[in-house]
Amino acid sequence: MNRYGRIMAKKSVRAALRLDEVDLSTLDPAGRPIGPRTKKEAADDLAATGTELDGLQEALYAENSRAVLLVLQGMDTSGKGGVVSHVMGLVNPQGVQIASFKKPTPAERRQHFLWRIRKQLPEKGRIGAFDRSHYEDVLVPRVEKVLTAGQLRERYREINDFESELAAGGVTLVKCFLHISPEVQKERLLARLDDPRKNWKYNPADIDVRSKWSKYQEAYTEALKACSATPWYAVPADRKWYRNWAVSRLLLETLREMDPKFPPPAYDLEAEKARLISADPLR
Repeated sequence: MNRYGRIMAKKSVRAALRLDEVDLSTLDPAGRPIGPRTKKEAADDLAATGTELDGLQEALYAENSRAVLLVLQGMDTSGKGGVVSHVMGLVNPQGVQIASFKKPTPAERRQHFLWRIRKQLPEKGRIGAFDRSHYEDVLVPRVEKVLTAGQLRERYREINDFESELAAGGVTLVKCFLHISPEVQKERLLARLDDPRKNWKYNPADIDVRSKWSKYQEAYTEALKACSATPWYAVPADRKWYRNWAVSRLLLETLREMDPKFPPPAYDLEAEKARLISADPLR
Protein backbone atom coordinates (compact mmCIF):
# COMPACT_ATOMS: atom_id res chain seq x y z
CA MET A 1 0.00 0.00 0.00
CA ASN A 2 1.41 3.41 -0.98
CA ARG A 3 1.37 6.53 1.20
CA TYR A 4 -1.89 7.69 -0.40
CA GLY A 5 -3.54 4.37 0.42
CA ARG A 6 -2.30 4.43 4.03
CA ILE A 7 -3.70 7.94 4.55
CA MET A 8 -7.06 6.95 3.06
CA ALA A 9 -7.22 3.92 5.34
CA LYS A 10 -6.79 6.11 8.43
CA LYS A 11 -9.05 9.06 7.71
CA SER A 12 -12.20 9.67 5.71
CA VAL A 13 -12.52 12.43 3.15
CA ARG A 14 -15.51 13.77 5.03
CA ALA A 15 -13.46 14.09 8.21
CA ALA A 16 -10.58 15.74 6.33
CA LEU A 17 -12.73 18.30 4.50
CA ARG A 18 -15.40 18.98 7.09
CA LEU A 19 -15.51 22.70 7.86
CA ASP A 20 -15.66 22.80 11.64
CA GLU A 21 -13.86 26.12 12.09
CA VAL A 22 -14.93 28.67 9.48
CA ASP A 23 -11.89 30.78 8.70
CA LEU A 24 -11.50 30.97 4.93
CA SER A 25 -8.13 32.67 5.24
CA THR A 26 -6.66 29.44 6.62
CA LEU A 27 -7.94 27.25 3.76
CA ASP A 28 -5.63 26.53 0.84
CA PRO A 29 -7.60 26.59 -2.46
CA ALA A 30 -4.82 24.53 -4.06
CA GLY A 31 -4.46 22.16 -1.13
CA ARG A 32 -4.64 18.37 -1.17
CA PRO A 33 -5.37 17.60 2.48
CA ILE A 34 -6.14 13.96 1.74
CA GLY A 35 -6.10 11.61 -1.20
CA PRO A 36 -4.21 11.60 -4.50
CA ARG A 37 -1.17 13.76 -5.07
CA THR A 38 -1.25 13.66 -8.87
CA LYS A 39 -3.80 14.04 -11.63
CA LYS A 40 -3.20 10.45 -12.77
CA GLU A 41 -3.79 9.03 -9.29
CA ALA A 42 -7.02 11.01 -9.09
CA ALA A 43 -8.19 9.81 -12.51
CA ASP A 44 -7.51 6.16 -11.62
CA ASP A 45 -9.32 6.48 -8.31
CA LEU A 46 -12.21 8.39 -9.88
CA ALA A 47 -12.85 5.45 -12.23
CA ALA A 48 -12.98 3.01 -9.30
CA THR A 49 -15.12 5.42 -7.29
CA GLY A 50 -17.51 5.71 -10.22
CA THR A 51 -18.02 1.96 -10.40
CA GLU A 52 -18.92 1.71 -6.72
CA LEU A 53 -20.95 4.92 -6.76
CA ASP A 54 -23.00 3.66 -9.69
CA GLY A 55 -23.83 0.46 -7.83
CA LEU A 56 -24.88 2.31 -4.69
CA GLN A 57 -26.96 4.74 -6.72
CA GLU A 58 -28.76 1.84 -8.38
CA ALA A 59 -29.54 0.36 -4.95
CA LEU A 60 -30.79 3.76 -3.76
CA TYR A 61 -33.02 3.99 -6.83
CA ALA A 62 -34.38 0.48 -6.30
CA GLU A 63 -34.91 1.07 -2.57
CA ASN A 64 -36.95 4.19 -3.46
CA SER A 65 -37.28 5.51 0.07
CA ARG A 66 -34.49 8.07 0.50
CA ALA A 67 -32.59 10.65 -1.54
CA VAL A 68 -29.28 12.53 -1.57
CA LEU A 69 -28.86 16.22 -2.33
CA LEU A 70 -25.46 17.58 -3.34
CA VAL A 71 -25.32 21.35 -2.72
CA LEU A 72 -22.57 23.15 -4.66
CA GLN A 73 -21.65 26.70 -3.71
CA GLY A 74 -18.65 28.76 -4.71
CA MET A 75 -17.48 31.84 -6.56
CA ASP A 76 -17.72 32.03 -10.34
CA THR A 77 -15.43 29.48 -12.10
CA SER A 78 -15.01 27.42 -8.92
CA GLY A 79 -16.35 24.46 -10.89
CA LYS A 80 -19.94 23.84 -9.92
CA GLY A 81 -20.82 22.88 -13.49
CA GLY A 82 -17.64 20.84 -13.79
CA VAL A 83 -18.58 18.79 -10.74
CA VAL A 84 -22.06 18.19 -12.17
CA SER A 85 -20.50 16.97 -15.42
CA HIS A 86 -17.63 14.87 -14.09
CA VAL A 87 -19.08 13.54 -10.84
CA MET A 88 -22.79 13.20 -11.51
CA GLY A 89 -21.84 11.75 -14.89
CA LEU A 90 -20.41 8.73 -13.09
CA VAL A 91 -23.87 7.30 -12.36
CA ASN A 92 -26.96 6.36 -14.36
CA PRO A 93 -28.64 9.61 -15.48
CA GLN A 94 -32.06 8.10 -14.73
CA GLY A 95 -31.22 8.31 -11.04
CA VAL A 96 -30.02 11.93 -11.11
CA GLN A 97 -31.82 15.27 -10.83
CA ILE A 98 -29.91 18.47 -11.52
CA ALA A 99 -31.03 22.04 -10.92
CA SER A 100 -29.23 25.32 -11.51
CA PHE A 101 -30.39 28.46 -9.71
CA LYS A 102 -29.69 31.77 -11.37
CA LYS A 103 -30.91 35.23 -10.43
CA PRO A 104 -34.57 34.93 -9.34
CA THR A 105 -37.13 35.98 -11.94
CA PRO A 106 -39.75 38.62 -11.05
CA ALA A 107 -42.28 35.81 -10.56
CA GLU A 108 -39.91 33.93 -8.24
CA ARG A 109 -39.18 37.07 -6.22
CA ARG A 110 -42.89 37.33 -5.41
CA GLN A 111 -42.67 33.95 -3.67
CA HIS A 112 -40.88 32.89 -0.50
CA PHE A 113 -37.17 32.46 -1.31
CA LEU A 114 -37.35 28.69 -0.68
CA TRP A 115 -40.31 28.25 -3.03
CA ARG A 116 -38.23 27.64 -6.15
CA ILE A 117 -35.83 25.42 -4.18
CA ARG A 118 -38.57 23.10 -2.95
CA LYS A 119 -39.76 22.60 -6.53
CA GLN A 120 -36.38 21.12 -7.49
CA LEU A 121 -35.79 18.72 -4.60
CA PRO A 122 -34.79 15.19 -5.67
CA GLU A 123 -37.44 12.50 -5.66
CA LYS A 124 -36.98 9.38 -3.56
CA GLY A 125 -34.32 7.12 -5.00
CA ARG A 126 -32.46 9.96 -6.72
CA ILE A 127 -29.25 11.88 -6.23
CA GLY A 128 -29.94 15.57 -6.72
CA ALA A 129 -27.38 18.26 -7.45
CA PHE A 130 -27.85 21.99 -6.97
CA ASP A 131 -25.55 24.18 -9.08
CA ARG A 132 -25.93 27.15 -6.71
CA SER A 133 -28.73 26.82 -4.20
CA HIS A 134 -30.82 28.47 -1.49
CA TYR A 135 -27.59 30.02 -0.20
CA GLU A 136 -27.63 32.46 -3.11
CA ASP A 137 -30.55 34.10 -1.30
CA VAL A 138 -28.39 35.05 1.68
CA LEU A 139 -25.04 35.61 -0.04
CA VAL A 140 -26.06 38.11 -2.72
CA PRO A 141 -28.50 40.06 -0.48
CA ARG A 142 -25.77 40.47 2.15
CA VAL A 143 -23.21 41.77 -0.35
CA GLU A 144 -25.70 44.02 -2.13
CA LYS A 145 -27.24 45.14 1.18
CA VAL A 146 -30.81 44.50 0.11
CA LEU A 147 -31.63 42.77 3.41
CA THR A 148 -31.07 43.99 6.95
CA ALA A 149 -28.99 42.05 9.45
CA GLY A 150 -32.21 40.95 11.14
CA GLN A 151 -33.72 39.74 7.87
CA LEU A 152 -30.55 37.76 7.11
CA ARG A 153 -30.66 36.12 10.54
CA GLU A 154 -34.26 35.11 9.85
CA ARG A 155 -33.25 33.56 6.54
CA TYR A 156 -30.42 31.64 8.20
CA ARG A 157 -32.96 30.28 10.70
CA GLU A 158 -35.32 29.30 7.89
CA ILE A 159 -32.51 27.55 6.02
CA ASN A 160 -31.56 25.56 9.11
CA ASP A 161 -35.19 24.57 9.64
CA PHE A 162 -35.51 23.65 5.96
CA GLU A 163 -32.43 21.45 6.02
CA SER A 164 -33.59 19.76 9.22
CA GLU A 165 -36.93 19.12 7.54
CA LEU A 166 -35.15 17.52 4.58
CA ALA A 167 -33.13 15.25 6.84
CA ALA A 168 -36.26 14.19 8.71
CA GLY A 169 -37.88 13.40 5.36
CA GLY A 170 -35.08 11.11 4.25
CA VAL A 171 -32.98 13.54 2.17
CA THR A 172 -29.28 13.43 3.04
CA LEU A 173 -27.47 16.68 2.26
CA VAL A 174 -23.86 16.92 1.12
CA LYS A 175 -22.97 20.63 1.20
CA CYS A 176 -19.77 21.58 -0.63
CA PHE A 177 -18.08 24.96 -0.60
CA LEU A 178 -15.82 24.99 -3.65
CA HIS A 179 -12.93 27.19 -2.52
CA ILE A 180 -11.09 28.95 -5.34
CA SER A 181 -8.38 31.61 -5.24
CA PRO A 182 -8.79 34.97 -6.99
CA GLU A 183 -5.66 34.23 -9.04
CA VAL A 184 -7.04 31.01 -10.48
CA GLN A 185 -10.43 32.63 -11.06
CA LYS A 186 -8.68 35.29 -13.15
CA GLU A 187 -6.96 32.58 -15.22
CA ARG A 188 -10.26 30.82 -15.86
CA LEU A 189 -12.10 34.01 -16.80
CA LEU A 190 -9.31 34.90 -19.22
CA ALA A 191 -9.54 31.41 -20.70
CA ARG A 192 -13.22 32.02 -21.40
CA LEU A 193 -12.32 35.17 -23.29
CA ASP A 194 -9.41 33.58 -25.20
CA ASP A 195 -11.24 30.46 -26.35
CA PRO A 196 -14.14 30.99 -28.83
CA ARG A 197 -15.67 27.75 -27.58
CA LYS A 198 -15.87 29.23 -24.08
CA ASN A 199 -16.94 32.80 -24.91
CA TRP A 200 -20.54 31.88 -24.18
CA LYS A 201 -19.60 31.09 -20.57
CA TYR A 202 -18.29 34.58 -19.95
CA ASN A 203 -20.57 37.17 -18.40
CA PRO A 204 -19.40 40.80 -18.08
CA ALA A 205 -21.17 40.88 -14.72
CA ASP A 206 -18.56 38.39 -13.45
CA ILE A 207 -16.08 41.26 -13.23
CA ASP A 208 -18.50 43.25 -11.07
CA VAL A 209 -18.85 40.30 -8.70
CA ARG A 210 -15.08 39.75 -8.71
CA SER A 211 -14.54 43.36 -7.63
CA LYS A 212 -16.47 42.50 -4.46
CA TRP A 213 -14.36 39.44 -3.64
CA SER A 214 -13.66 40.34 -0.02
CA LYS A 215 -17.33 41.12 0.61
CA TYR A 216 -18.32 37.74 -0.78
CA GLN A 217 -15.75 36.02 1.41
CA GLU A 218 -17.31 37.74 4.41
CA ALA A 219 -20.79 36.70 3.25
CA TYR A 220 -19.68 33.09 2.81
CA THR A 221 -18.02 33.08 6.22
CA GLU A 222 -21.20 34.30 7.90
CA ALA A 223 -23.48 31.89 6.01
CA LEU A 224 -21.22 28.89 6.57
CA LYS A 225 -21.11 29.62 10.28
CA ALA A 226 -24.82 30.36 10.65
CA CYS A 227 -25.96 27.29 8.71
CA SER A 228 -23.62 24.58 9.92
CA ALA A 229 -26.07 22.26 11.68
CA THR A 230 -25.80 20.22 8.50
CA PRO A 231 -22.03 20.13 7.96
CA TRP A 232 -20.19 21.91 5.19
CA TYR A 233 -17.22 20.45 3.35
CA ALA A 234 -14.53 22.83 2.09
CA VAL A 235 -13.30 21.49 -1.25
CA PRO A 236 -10.08 23.01 -2.66
CA ALA A 237 -11.06 24.08 -6.19
CA ASP A 238 -7.89 25.48 -7.78
CA ARG A 239 -7.05 22.01 -9.11
CA LYS A 240 -10.03 20.75 -11.12
CA TRP A 241 -8.93 17.13 -10.92
CA TYR A 242 -8.67 17.26 -7.13
CA ARG A 243 -11.99 19.07 -6.79
CA ASN A 244 -13.81 16.40 -8.82
CA TRP A 245 -12.10 13.57 -6.96
CA ALA A 246 -12.94 15.07 -3.56
CA VAL A 247 -16.64 15.60 -4.29
CA SER A 248 -16.94 12.09 -5.74
CA ARG A 249 -15.47 10.64 -2.56
CA LEU A 250 -17.74 12.75 -0.36
CA LEU A 251 -20.72 11.30 -2.22
CA LEU A 252 -19.29 7.79 -2.06
CA GLU A 253 -18.69 7.91 1.69
CA THR A 254 -22.18 9.31 2.22
CA LEU A 255 -23.83 6.54 0.23
CA ARG A 256 -21.70 3.88 1.89
CA GLU A 257 -22.95 5.10 5.25
CA MET A 258 -26.55 5.15 4.01
CA ASP A 259 -26.03 1.57 2.81
CA PRO A 260 -29.05 1.34 0.47
CA LYS A 261 -30.39 -2.17 -0.09
CA PHE A 262 -32.05 -3.78 -3.07
CA PRO A 263 -35.60 -4.70 -2.01
CA PRO A 264 -36.55 -8.37 -1.87
CA PRO A 265 -38.82 -9.56 -4.72
CA ALA A 266 -42.54 -9.29 -4.09
CA TYR A 267 -43.08 -12.63 -5.85
CA ASP A 268 -41.99 -16.26 -5.67
CA LEU A 269 -38.68 -16.51 -7.55
CA GLU A 270 -38.86 -20.23 -8.26
CA ALA A 271 -42.48 -20.03 -9.36
CA GLU A 272 -41.65 -17.22 -11.78
CA LYS A 273 -38.72 -19.19 -13.19
CA ALA A 274 -41.01 -22.16 -13.78
CA ARG A 275 -43.60 -19.95 -15.48
CA LEU A 276 -40.98 -18.39 -17.71
CA ILE A 277 -39.63 -21.77 -18.80
CA SER A 278 -43.03 -23.29 -19.43
CA ALA A 279 -44.20 -20.24 -21.35
CA ASP A 280 -41.12 -20.10 -23.60
CA PRO A 281 -42.48 -19.53 -27.15
CA LEU A 282 -39.32 -21.00 -28.69
CA ARG A 283 -39.92 -24.50 -27.29
